Amino acid sequence: MKKLLSTKMGFFAIAVVLFWIKTYTIYKLEFDLGVSGAMQEFLLFLNPLSSGLIFLGLALFSAGKKVGRRIIILDFILGFILYANLVYYRFNSDFITIATLGSSENMGSLGGSILSLMTGYDVLYFVDIVILIVLYNKFKGNWSMERPRIRKPLTVLLAGLIAFTVNLGLAEADRPQLLERAFDRNYLVKYLGTYNFIIYDAIQSFETSTQRVLADSSDITEVENYTKSKYAEPNAEYFGTGKGKNIIKIHLESFQSFLINYELHGEEVTPFLNSLVNDESQDFTYFDNFFHQTEQGKTADAELIMDTSLYGLPQGAAFMTKGENTFQALPAILDQQQDYTSAVFHGDGKSFWNRDEIYKALGINQYFYDIFYDMSPENVINYGLKDKPFFEQAVPLMEGMDQPFYAHMMTLTHHHPFIVDEGEATIEPAETGDATVDGYFQTARYLDESLEQFFNDLKESGLYEDSIIMIYGDHYGISDNHNRAMEQITGEEITPLKNADMQRVPYLIRIPGVDGQGTNHEYSGQIDVMPTLMHILGIDALDHIVFGTDMFSEDHKEYVPFRNGDFMTPEYSFVKGSYYDNETKEVIEEPTEEMKKTAETVLHELELSDKVLNGDLLRFYTPNEEWEPVNINDYSYGEEETEEQDEVK
Repeated sequence: MKKLLSTKMGFFAIAVVLFWIKTYTIYKLEFDLGVSGAMQEFLLFLNPLSSGLIFLGLALFSAGKKVGRRIIILDFILGFILYANLVYYRFNSDFITIATLGSSENMGSLGGSILSLMTGYDVLYFVDIVILIVLYNKFKGNWSMERPRIRKPLTVLLAGLIAFTVNLGLAEADRPQLLERAFDRNYLVKYLGTYNFIIYDAIQSFETSTQRVLADSSDITEVENYTKSKYAEPNAEYFGTGKGKNIIKIHLESFQSFLINYELHGEEVTPFLNSLVNDESQDFTYFDNFFHQTEQGKTADAELIMDTSLYGLPQGAAFMTKGENTFQALPAILDQQQDYTSAVFHGDGKSFWNRDEIYKALGINQYFYDIFYDMSPENVINYGLKDKPFFEQAVPLMEGMDQPFYAHMMTLTHHHPFIVDEGEATIEPAETGDATVDGYFQTARYLDESLEQFFNDLKESGLYEDSIIMIYGDHYGISDNHNRAMEQITGEEITPLKNADMQRVPYLIRIPGVDGQGTNHEYSGQIDVMPTLMHILGIDALDHIVFGTDMFSEDHKEYVPFRNGDFMTPEYSFVKGSYYDNETKEVIEEPTEEMKKTAETVLHELELSDKVLNGDLLRFYTPNEEWEPVNINDYSYGEEETEEQDEVK
């Protein structure tokens, strides 16, 4: 060992081995990559090697002791990148992309959430750096001060490239079209590794940025033909029944459907929501097979999907990267066709997730952000305004709006790390030993209580009776990194299929004067909300580019795509590369042609939606003769609006 470390190449070899061991250890302990079979296990073990040889090998071009210092610096940088992905993955079950880095300015209010994802044992993931520093200081005196011959570092880089080529070839053999249809980043990291994924993502980001420049009017034709072929005729019993009614859309942050009717310590966690779901008078229709379809954009993705019937992007958030795109969103359609006023109510900063810009492109008339509310310390927690003061202060603002209006209410308190002030928790936490899961039920109860208060205030104000009310969950709150704790909650093993099942979020709708259906079992997703609401208002969705279908229609398409290419249907599902029978929960070893066709349809649909966003294709499309493109200069969300708000107060 002393002889080995007395040379720079020996020190380099030790650094590569330590890097390799650390990376593979983190893969196994921290990431749930769905590895199955000897080949995938071998590729997971192999893929750090090429990255270590290539990136650390760059230091070999240095002279003398600089080689050791640069190996240590490069190893630290690579380790920090891996650790950042580790922390990000603990909540998101996903990996950082170039697009999410472009959203880094939104992390300012997430400090508590990020810190809660870090643990004391994380320091062990940097032990290799300490070892290298000790070895470097002990043996550097034996190293030659001459610059190495170019042949050695080139040989190392060549070995790295050969290792990568072998890795990629085996990966493509096990997963054909891995790079062509890379919607699932877990697949890419499993087969190629974190660092090679970063390079791939950078290339993809560059290619995506050129799509808008190269796009032309012919590109929208394929999209139009597809959406028209998928179109579902409206249900005559519902078409136009909500015309002229106010619309109040209530966004339940991080709320999953397993909370409905769930009891903890002998108590209902969400008694008020349960009362709406179980109401015998059937004011509401509750879709119990409704799924969120968000990806890295989470809340922002949910907003985009539900107001445009376009899928979020596979990387990053369209709210951040596509803020200058042309959209034909629900607020603008309602404004132009039925003279609606639209507003978003959100107790956080104006520019968070680029909302002050993207809302203009969506045609939203008013934006009530933090300066419109009393943001005293006792009213704020974690991300922003607590839900109870938020709803209480929003009602007077809503009363001051021109009617009919489309009001989007965004809650905040029920968000990771699920903290509620002492004295405001009215249910004891769960007892799984997982702080995230245990606190989830307390903030869910707080949200439920705030919703009940809001309903009472709406009724007192006179707004309730004449308003369509929609309630929906935006995305999951508990990621699959908490499966052990969730198995205690559900009493079931959290298999890949069960995890997909748990991506259900509530969707409830009440239409004044129309009897609700109680519980509707149609399979549907956020992509379907826009055409459903359009038909309720008497606006035919056929002329518009929408990828969803009316949930009340007899022709509604009951497959629900997830952003990574997985999907759910009433009979079978496709999750992490396997087809499942929903009734038996077993893997279907020989999928039918129908199943394979549905999988192809899902991928095609996602690709078309991406083309619309990346190519900004709606600038080439006119829904009808009356349509006027949204002019963002017609919208302003400046502080001068608070003068009107002061008058309301």
